[in-house]
Amino acid sequence: MTFVVPVGPQHPMLKEPEFFRFEVKGEEIVGVDIRLGYAHRGIEEALSRRSYKHNVYLCERICGICNVVHSTTYCQTVEQLAGVEPPERAKYIRAILMELERIHSHLLWLGVAAHQIGFNTLFMLAWRDREYVMDLRELISGGRVHSAMNTIGGVRRDVRSEHVPTMLRGLDKLEQSARYYTDLWGSDRTILARCTNVGVLSKDDAIKFCAVGPLARASDVKVDIRKDDPYGAYGALSFNVITEQEGDVWAKGMVRLREILESIKIVRQALKELPSGPVRTPVELKIPPNETVERTEAPRGELIYYIRSNGTDTPERVRVRTPTYGNFASMKSMFAGGTVAEIPIVMWSIDPCFGCNDRITLVDSHTGKARVVSFDELRRWKK
Repeated sequence: MTFVVPVGPQHPMLKEPEFFRFEVKGEEIVGVDIRLGYAHRGIEEALSRRSYKHNVYLCERICGICNVVHSTTYCQTVEQLAGVEPPERAKYIRAILMELERIHSHLLWLGVAAHQIGFNTLFMLAWRDREYVMDLRELISGGRVHSAMNTIGGVRRDVRSEHVPTMLRGLDKLEQSARYYTDLWGSDRTILARCTNVGVLSKDDAIKFCAVGPLARASDVKVDIRKDDPYGAYGALSFNVITEQEGDVWAKGMVRLREILESIKIVRQALKELPSGPVRTPVELKIPPNETVERTEAPRGELIYYIRSNGTDTPERVRVRTPTYGNFASMKSMFAGGTVAEIPIVMWSIDPCFGCNDRITLVDSHTGKARVVSFDELRRWKK
């Protein structure tokens, strides 16, 4: 006999509302159904009602943790449409901010993952060290979380030379902590007991379900947009693509911790080789009809933006494919055969972001035509 264990839409394990229906036999998970859409905010519809310039700030709100990479990807997509190349210095500054964001995101993941397995001391230590990253972000942009640094054609603020020594000292502190966490993750009995051979995603399944980011790299799939399709300054920066072979929760954590060290190397190199010159190129924002796609490597994996222009200063359509959406298909195989007690840490091992993931499209059953839905329209429809 099997039983259904509902998790969500509101649940202590979930940081945002979604619904997961687990079918269990005793303590063993034999099936899972996923229902998305509880965090729909109508952002894609809102993007088609605002100008290209105003959309920069809206894209930053798609994900609070990954706001820089969202605004960078959006700006790069618009720059492609407009046929504009941002200055080299701006590209390096974007890379610095995106790598600081990756460090921040992975430390946040470490803290919440530690909390899910009852290791609250590690949770507090990891979030303490996030403060170093947020201090560095504030030093550059004036904002600890939302930087508002990107603009179409470059960046809005420069990295001042007098701030570089302070940033290097902050990176030294972060490197020391990251090495400690990496050693701890590979040796602590609690972590090994709760994370090894748990939530395994095989290499074949990672490829089959098109997993992205640390989730794929933990299953020995060497995919990273920064290397595979270099953008911005990444073609001139040297770093390694981190992979592990086990595919379990432990491997997913180790990939992220080792990536922190690589990101620190990237930021140091970018600060050392930062080109001189302007940080912004003027852009004419009445863009002729065209369409283009841009992709970047967000902390969670491949982020894709599609934009279609129509000759005005407002885009006709903006479509965002977030990494979480790409990773949800892998979830069922990670849960199958596990136990109820493993649900929180397996769920968190993909580092889901439901708010940036959820989209709702209405399809007319008679015509087959689809359209995006605004939040206000959805609210009226539900009533």
